[in-house]
Amino acid sequence: MLMRGFSLLETLIAMAISSILLLGASRFLPSLQFGIMQQMRQQTLEDDLWQQLFTVAKHLQRAGYCAGDSCHGEPLYLTPKGDCLIVRWDGNSNGQWETSPADEADSIGFRLKSGALETHRGATTCEGKGWDKMSEPAAMTVTGFQVLQTAHSGFPPEFAIVLSASTGRGETANAQYGVTGYNL
Repeated sequence: MLMRGFSLLETLIAMAISSILLLGASRFLPSLQFGIMQQMRQQTLEDDLWQQLFTVAKHLQRAGYCAGDSCHGEPLYLTPKGDCLIVRWDGNSNGQWETSPADEADSIGFRLKSGALETHRGATTCEGKGWDKMSEPAAMTVTGFQVLQTAHSGFPPEFAIVLSASTGRGETANAQYGVTGYNL
């Protein structure tokens, strides 16, 4: 007589082997998921940091632009420590750096205060109120902001923007970007 199928012993052995494999997989998946979540938080932190860095760099590259000869004043103010920056440029190409109204002013400032990079359109000084946070402090704490200027005789100045941040969960990120002030 020809028998087909599995015997009871073969079925029990197959079930024991598959149970061991599933148990191993169930122990591995949570650690894999934790690693993926940690990598996503790190990537989000770095993306936010670079977005802020590129925003500062874009304005720094525009510093000093004037469509005419009527722009008066300093196109760039940088504190000695490099932790506050105010740039001026002719945003509407009308040949002058406007100071009012504040929402149309041709100056913008960036500073580090209370763990956040702040910006203020129409800034004339690094002090005072009216500055807006560029990030959500609960999600990211900016731990360092510095703009370093390097002058070369006969050439436009070069700037290095250094930004560092951390999260409450221990992820950290540092970024540095260089730009040239062609209009300065």
